[in-house]
Amino acid sequence: MKSKFVAIAAALLTSACSTVGVRSGTEEPAFTEVERVGAVEIRTYGERIAAQTIVTGSSEAARNRGFQRLAGYIFGGNTARTSIAMTAPVVQAGEGRSQSIAMTAPVAQGAVGQDRWTIQFFMPSEYTMASLPVPRDPAVVLAVVPAETYAVLRFSGLASARDVAEKEAELDAALTGSGWTSAGEPVVWFYDPPWTLPPLRRNEVAVRVTRQGR
Repeated sequence: MKSKFVAIAAALLTSACSTVGVRSGTEEPAFTEVERVGAVEIRTYGERIAAQTIVTGSSEAARNRGFQRLAGYIFGGNTARTSIAMTAPVVQAGEGRSQSIAMTAPVAQGAVGQDRWTIQFFMPSEYTMASLPVPRDPAVVLAVVPAETYAVLRFSGLASARDVAEKEAELDAALTGSGWTSAGEPVVWFYDPPWTLPPLRRNEVAVRVTRQGR
């Protein structure tokens, strides 16, 4: 009887979490935390695969368009017409900020003079480049993301452009004198669907780092 009650309670909790947008059971890329610098985590990630697209416009508008385009791929917009499980986080990198990764197809260029963003969905770990279906939309490409080390700062809220800029500055300040050096431009990771209550959202700013002296 007790185990049955626990199972029912767990089901109700999962349902409630889904209603307010809290992620439940969503796969995330595996990482190892190697150090903490105040509120900043230093994490190492292994190689993983992402579906990605380039979009133009303001950060929020570009994120929404990129999300819709990539969602089309994982919800059947592929040569196998099959669905692929959603993972977290969704990655947003500004022009010149995307990681150096091998792509399987050329990427369409955005309009000159506009903000350009790379939006990524990580693929579930069960897939390989050989087993993933090919995107039907030529603006969506599959990419191998190499193993890297990141400094990561977590925050909640709506993650407006101003919020992100403030957190990027906070992350940069935390790394000063820490023994870690930025090795690229910051990216933003979004873990929750847009209907999630802002105080419950998990957002992170991250930057690739190397240990000083190496």
